[in-house]
Amino acid sequence: MKKAKPKVPALKRIPRHVAIIMDGNGRWAQSRNLPRVEGHKKGGEAVEQAIDAARRTGVEYLTLYAFSVENWNRPKTEVRALMALLQDTLKKYQTKLVEENVRLQAIGRLNDLPKQVQQQLSQTIAATAECTGTTLILALSYSGRVEIVEAVQSIIREIDLGHLDPAQINDQTITQNLYTRYYPDPDLLIRTSGEMRISNFLLWQLSYTEIHITQKLWPDFTQRDFFAALKDFNARQRRFGKVS
Repeated sequence: MKKAKPKVPALKRIPRHVAIIMDGNGRWAQSRNLPRVEGHKKGGEAVEQAIDAARRTGVEYLTLYAFSVENWNRPKTEVRALMALLQDTLKKYQTKLVEENVRLQAIGRLNDLPKQVQQQLSQTIAATAECTGTTLILALSYSGRVEIVEAVQSIIREIDLGHLDPAQINDQTITQNLYTRYYPDPDLLIRTSGEMRISNFLLWQLSYTEIHITQKLWPDFTQRDFFAALKDFNARQRRFGKVS
């Protein structure tokens, strides 16, 4: 028998963009004497929960920190397993994303991904291109510092070509050269596993983002946890440096 979905809470404000640092897959597996890859597989179920919760509450953008540039330094067997899992998951859920009107996008150094993964990612992005509901953004081979460095390099090229006056550079110039230039900055960042750091994620974009930390390891994250984060967000006063 299918488990009933939790009721969507009544909220005065829905964050337009929610970003999540999905932490704790390895610890979840180790605590159960399972291979780390089993934690990543179980974490895929939590991804489903988060996407469905975002869709049901009307969140426009959901960004998931799926794989960092630093993650390439993990054991090769784990990296291969993660890439295979990513490819299989994209293929498996492509039809479901379309049915649920979820548009897929990706940010990061996507050319670093194995060719087969790049191909499947492109295929799923193309299949969901006409979807008008929640936009799901996967951060893959992503680094906030690398993103900013590449933005600076892009700006320098524009200056060298004579297309940009250095005196006119401002914060919008940086924003327009980031991977996320097509999306609003996150209103809410959720981090699982109780860690108190942002781990090189969206360093520029998180300037005024509200942060919600949960002790839950990512594989245990549910729609109720997502809703709890939104309730927490609703209790915050967002001043953006001003006096309320």
